[in-house]
Order: sequence, then structure tokens, then C-alpha cells
Amino acid sequence: MKSTRLGRTGLQVSRICLGCMSFGSPARGNHAWTLDTDDAMPLLRRAYELGITFWDTANTYSDGHSEEIVGRALRELPKDRDEIVLATKVFMPMPEHRMGLSRKAIMTAVEHSLRRLGTDYIDLYQTHRWDPHTPIEETMQALHDLVQAGKVRYLGASSMWAWQFAKANQVAALSSTHPFVSMQDHYNLLNREEEREMLPLCADQGVGVIPWSPLARGRLARPWDTTTARSETDAFGKTLYTDSDRSIVEAVQSVAAARGVPMAQVATAWVLSKPAITAPIIGATRLSHLEDAVAALDLALTDDEIAALEAPYTPRPVSGFA
Repeated sequence: MKSTRLGRTGLQVSRICLGCMSFGSPARGNHAWTLDTDDAMPLLRRAYELGITFWDTANTYSDGHSEEIVGRALRELPKDRDEIVLATKVFMPMPEHRMGLSRKAIMTAVEHSLRRLGTDYIDLYQTHRWDPHTPIEETMQALHDLVQAGKVRYLGASSMWAWQFAKANQVAALSSTHPFVSMQDHYNLLNREEEREMLPLCADQGVGVIPWSPLARGRLARPWDTTTARSETDAFGKTLYTDSDRSIVEAVQSVAAARGVPMAQVATAWVLSKPAITAPIIGATRLSHLEDAVAALDLALTDDEIAALEAPYTPRPVSGFA
């Protein structure tokens, strides 16, 4: 497994990040397609064996059960806790706190995440979305205090406007508090709007980029008309992509056929080819999903292939912030 630094930090992370939204009881949360503990553990074990030691979850995934499953894996798989770079998130409403990034919400949420994860520190603690109702100064100070207390090592953020991200880190600079060192944004062949502002900002400021849904919730891993249990029930995913994206998926299918590799490898290799990207977050429900992600690290697309993949794209509204 290849590794890299997360932005300008000294933190080494695997070039593939394991997305853990796929793990959790279908009876908890909003996703009927998630894998319960017994089905999730073999995937976490295989990820560890492959050297995918950067794991991303969130308190809201399966109403906390994803964190619980990841916590079990932390106890059973690595020889040492420090082998794993563990990321989780705060913002969404949970039974123990309301939605938002107030000091109260953050301080409450982190304690519950630490309990579910069974660890005394989180490597990368991320804001899941922007909170328009809380002063960013309050949020950044609360997050800074978690770092100072040793409960969190680094801070990151997820989907927001570039000006909001720049504002948050400017507030941190002016107040001498810890800044965000990573951005987890929505970026793939079907949604390249982040190329306008966010990716250049992150490249200029030395911020690590760990995009979510690099396979467009599986759209880029199969022919357009193929459906899955997830695609049939994923209400949020249905808001992200439209029938106009068919030509892009067909371009991926064409390149994959010519190369003799799965579509997922081509789509992941394209994301990995972008200099600003640190590690795409790969959600897995089958062992083959992990194998394809790792294989993509060695798939070097030609300039002509990249041009063919990008040619069908047309600008569209930014999606995924809600």
C-alpha cells in the first residue's frame, strides 16, 4: 500500500481511505443496505491486510453503530492502535445532542464517539457540514480545545463552500487555534465542480483532500441501467446525479473494456491522478471493492484516456452540501 502525508502535516495516511458508512445495522439509521457486525468485520480485516489503515466513519452512520463496529475492529485487528488513522465526524443530530457545531454539541458528541469507538483519541475529527447558526469562532475554539486535551489529534472539515473553509482557517490563524488540515468533499467524474474553487484552495494552502463518493455511490462502477439494493433505496444519492451523466459512465465503461479492468478501477484511478487528492474514500460492501481500490493505485491512465473520461462533463449545480 502506498502512503502519503495528509496535506502539510506530518501525518502519514494510506492512499486509499476506507469509508465506513457501509457498516452498521440496517435496523439503525437511514440505510437498509448496510452490513451488520458479522458481515462488516471481514471487510475491515481485509482492508487492514491490504494496508488500508486510514478509516473514516461518522457518529451519524447507522445511528452510531458504524463507530461501534469500527471500535471492535480497532480492538481486534491492529497490533497497535497507532497503526490506524481513525477519522470520524460531528454535526448531524444524534439522540444525545442536537444538530450543529456549538461548543455544547461538539463536547457532547466527542465523548459519545470516543465511547463507541473504544479509544481515548481520534486522529482526525471532522465537521460533517457547515453550521450557519453557530459563530465559526465558537466552533474552532471548541475543536482546538479537544486537540489541547489530547482527545483529538487533527481537525478536518467536509462539504462546504470554499469561502466558508477559507474563513474557518482564517479565524483559526487569527486566534492561534488549530486549523482544518483536510477537506472531505464531493468529487468524482460525475461531479467536478470542486475543481473551480475548493481544490485550488486546498492545493495552495497545503490542505489534504479526501473526497467522498469517488465512485458516485457506485454509479461509476457499473453500467448506467444496472441497479443495486443501495441505489434503489438511497434517497440522498438520487439527488446527486441525473440521466445526463449516462455518457460519462459510458466513457468509463469504454476505457475499462479497452484496459480489461473493472470500471471501478478506472474511476478510482482518475481521482488518484489529480495532484490535489490525498486519498479517496472507498465504501465497500464486498471484498472485491477493496481489491479494485488497491489495484487502481497501479493503473496509470494515459492523457488520451483522461481526456476521453472528462470530455462528456458539463457544468452542473453544486450538490452534496445538504
